[in-house]
Amino acid sequence: MHAKLRINGVVQGVGFRPFVYRIATQLNLKGYVLNLGNAGVEIEVEGEEYKIKNFLKLLKEKKPPLAQIKEIQVEWGKEKGYKKFEIRKSKEFSSESISIIPPDISICDDCINDMERGRRRNYFFTTCTNCGPRFTIIKKLPYDRENTTMDKFLMCEKCNKEYTNPLDRRYHAQTIACKECGPQIFLKKDNKIIKEGEEAIWTACNLLEKGEILAIKGVGGYHLACIVDVAKKLRKILGRKQKPFAIMVKDIKMAKEIAFINKKEEEMLKSYIKPIILLKKKKEIPQVAPALHNYGIMLPYTGLHYLIFKKVNRPLIMTSANFPGKPIIKDDKEIGNMANYILFYNREIYQRCDDSIVKFIGNEPVLIRRSRGYVPLAIKVNSKKNVVAFGAEENVTLCFLKNGYAFLSQHIGNVSHYETFEFLKDAFSHLKNLLNFKVETIACDLHPNFNTTKYAESFDMPLIRIQHHHAHIAGVMAEHGIQEAIGIAIDGIGYGEDGNIWGGEILYSNIKEYRRLGHLQYHKMPGGDLATKYPLRMLASILGEEIADFLYERKEVFPYKEKEIEIILKQVKKEKLKTSSCGRVLDAISALLDICHKMDYDGEPAMKLESIARDGKDILKLEPNIKNNVIDTKFLMEQLWENRNKNRKDLAYSAEEYIAKCLAELAMQKADENGIKNIVLSGGCAYNEHITLKIREVIEKNQYKFYINRKVPCGDGGISFGQAIVAAYNS
Repeated sequence: MHAKLRINGVVQGVGFRPFVYRIATQLNLKGYVLNLGNAGVEIEVEGEEYKIKNFLKLLKEKKPPLAQIKEIQVEWGKEKGYKKFEIRKSKEFSSESISIIPPDISICDDCINDMERGRRRNYFFTTCTNCGPRFTIIKKLPYDRENTTMDKFLMCEKCNKEYTNPLDRRYHAQTIACKECGPQIFLKKDNKIIKEGEEAIWTACNLLEKGEILAIKGVGGYHLACIVDVAKKLRKILGRKQKPFAIMVKDIKMAKEIAFINKKEEEMLKSYIKPIILLKKKKEIPQVAPALHNYGIMLPYTGLHYLIFKKVNRPLIMTSANFPGKPIIKDDKEIGNMANYILFYNREIYQRCDDSIVKFIGNEPVLIRRSRGYVPLAIKVNSKKNVVAFGAEENVTLCFLKNGYAFLSQHIGNVSHYETFEFLKDAFSHLKNLLNFKVETIACDLHPNFNTTKYAESFDMPLIRIQHHHAHIAGVMAEHGIQEAIGIAIDGIGYGEDGNIWGGEILYSNIKEYRRLGHLQYHKMPGGDLATKYPLRMLASILGEEIADFLYERKEVFPYKEKEIEIILKQVKKEKLKTSSCGRVLDAISALLDICHKMDYDGEPAMKLESIARDGKDILKLEPNIKNNVIDTKFLMEQLWENRNKNRKDLAYSAEEYIAKCLAELAMQKADENGIKNIVLSGGCAYNEHITLKIREVIEKNQYKFYINRKVPCGDGGISFGQAIVAAYNS
């Protein structure tokens, strides 16, 4: 009996072919296995029928831990007379089947052990079939060494022996290397190499201990690293006055010294993804995450990281090397004055890729940034259309929909900056080629002035413009396989069909279409975007002349002091631009409670409000105030103003409680009116744990089903996914 198999999924770069070889030879089957140019695998086996059926069973049950089988196509036929089973050279093969390379995978325990002894002792680029860079090094498919940035490194005799032995852990590991033949590491100062090899690493460790700031080349770009004691110095260099820095720790023990960690958080910290996880502070480290209740913490995920922590026995700031709004730096020539020393290796990073970020809400993980460790893994969806979606303006990702799977790009960022927009175009071209993708339909945001909208318009292809909050809601629905729902979309900004800025919406959606059923009260945005940067402007819009003295007492916040306040109070009366944004209301509350008066990074006022509110209680006990499907937020602000001398932690908590209860109440009203049991939540404000858990509590208490994003970010990093889904339903 003969069987020809085509297997699609994550089956290249994960040790799948040697696994196939082992089970085929164990069953005494003849034939071959090879990689295909579409990232799938082709197998032919010959032997007794029951053995082939057992082979198929073992393929699914015993596959390598990182492999994902999406589809197995089997053709039965006559035997061809194979004499043995072998692993053959990859062949170019193109089809509409879906396969993809795996993401970048953190170093495995076996490789860490290899770095303790033998010929790979202290070698920073130790990897195997089960770990190491993948997405960031690949140029094209199939995933073979010559198609990656490892192509310049010829294997030595010993590495080649491992590479060609089907029973070795490094069999066909495309990143296989050692000190003799692999990438080398260097330490540079003032554009001159001062140390090489191990000495470069140990010297870098000494410099870190002395308080120097180093640029260190990682998997998907450079980090700026330093001990936490010099965080203030790093802030000055980057111009990041308040934005939190990520911390890398040696191990879980070190993490638990500075943060509280539960079992699920620990499991994810240790996973092969090794994301940054937001963890509740146990002790305050000055200047790392000012006025926030949590730290972003991650564990070492490369051999180089492990070597650094051999010598440095304290937490390190490990933040992406980029200026605000710009993409992560991947080439040392871009570092400039960010760091005096650069620790780099001589292998190219082909694709930039930031660290992923996760926050646990109600003991369940929610993605803030889906990038390293996740990309380019597929998400199964109920659509067979070919659509590409370009996202919004900030926290941009791309989404390719093909044959029932969604492929999201790595985190791209704020494309209002030229360099980031160029990164968007590069990421689009690269993923399009990897997927062998033929664009049939393009989706973009409804906002006419977004750069992503203009880029989408530059293609001579059918274009579908998707309302921002419709995309948010449709994304959650597609994740959970829901065809009809009431959606709560809460965020900072989204262009509405009435020309105003939406952001506190209650929508009906069947994915294809949506109806706006209710929203937060409209307020003017005096000065437009300036009302986002200076939350006191939103406060002035909501409460008006009544708080003039309050504003003048805080005149130092404004660039033009008293004169600017006078103009703001006049603008409140004349301004035409209005917003229903939940984010802007949270900002105004933060300003009223003197928590944050100026936004230095995206979401800062609301994030600091959440941190203050965590230790509060509901002292105002306000009942939902909803009239004509509009949630009254001026009423809330008036109550806060009247009680402003009370404990601000309690006022912050009371305000969040009111907003959550109102949103849940209005959503349930609309669900009842429309005979719907599903209520979904999305948008950047859904990262507020108190608001989300209160909405969930009220909804589930009243026998409705609650859903939130789990596979893509709630914020704008998930917008492209929702856009693609809506466009597929409309094309």
